Amino acid sequence: MFILEWNTRLTELLGCKYPIMQGAFAGFGTWEFAAAVSKADACGCITASVYGKPEKLREAIQNMRKAVGGKPFTVNVSIGICRDVEGMLNVCIDERIPVVETAAYKPDEYINLIRKAQNVGVSWIHKAATLNFVKHAEKLGADAVILVGLDGYGFKNIRQLPTFTSIAWASRYIKIPLVAAGGIGDARTFLAALAAGADGAYIGSAFMATKECPLPENVKEMMIMDKTPDDPSLIFELVAPPKFEEYEKVMRKRNKLPLEVWLPKLEAVMLKHHNGETTTNEQSLQQQLKSGKIRRMWSFTVPAYIDRIVTVEELIKSIVEGAEKILEDWFKKFKF
Repeated sequence: MFILEWNTRLTELLGCKYPIMQGAFAGFGTWEFAAAVSKADACGCITASVYGKPEKLREAIQNMRKAVGGKPFTVNVSIGICRDVEGMLNVCIDERIPVVETAAYKPDEYINLIRKAQNVGVSWIHKAATLNFVKHAEKLGADAVILVGLDGYGFKNIRQLPTFTSIAWASRYIKIPLVAAGGIGDARTFLAALAAGADGAYIGSAFMATKECPLPENVKEMMIMDKTPDDPSLIFELVAPPKFEEYEKVMRKRNKLPLEVWLPKLEAVMLKHHNGETTTNEQSLQQQLKSGKIRRMWSFTVPAYIDRIVTVEELIKSIVEGAEKILEDWFKKFKF
């Protein structure tokens, strides 16, 4: 068997064996879920907004540390979504977590606090949807950036490109570690991200179809059975641009509404949710999870490579070993 040491700039920064990061999940990004990923030698992610209050996040971080020992993890603090961003960041500083991940909106308002975190050894990664935004984070001093393509679910940007186009383009300009996100979930897409210029992969939807994910089982079953990758409704939701008049209307409200009110409205327009339903309302998500009535919220690419519900460890193993097998076959085929 062809076995590699998956050393990249991302594994050097994070301290994990494989250059794979778990995505943040509004509503269910718990420490238990993240711990399963970190224990499988990737990098798990605790979503701060799940815990609501800083002290609840502190408890989750401490439980995470007990569960994974010295293995790395991140804490996602989504600006404009997470309540008490300053309080959450202060907990990350107090607890000296390995990595804090900011996302959803520009981090400028909190840059002094983020730099304070860096000064005590907390690495900072910023996640964004366009080259300009990750370049901006790099200038602010980010240790790494995550660039999310249209293939991924979640916040969209009017200038967002498909994942591999974004990464190939960004790799020409970004000097710090670059992580690819959106539509990655098996050995081939993992290798493709690295070949396009990424230092690692940020995986969301594929982790949702694992046994450890706290989503209802019927939702997981729908992910792998209900749709095909070319389902028109999913393509429209994730790839098609919004109606320009609706986009202009919400953009005019940008400085007239609180950020935590305006951002979900923007997301609803970008994902064509005309009834105003969004995935960023934490309270609504928690209610839907408890009732089992959560609606579709995953990448349209999942059915292309996920056909059964497995453990987190089995998913990561299939990605890594599958990638090693592909590379072994290439070496034989092209006679290196």
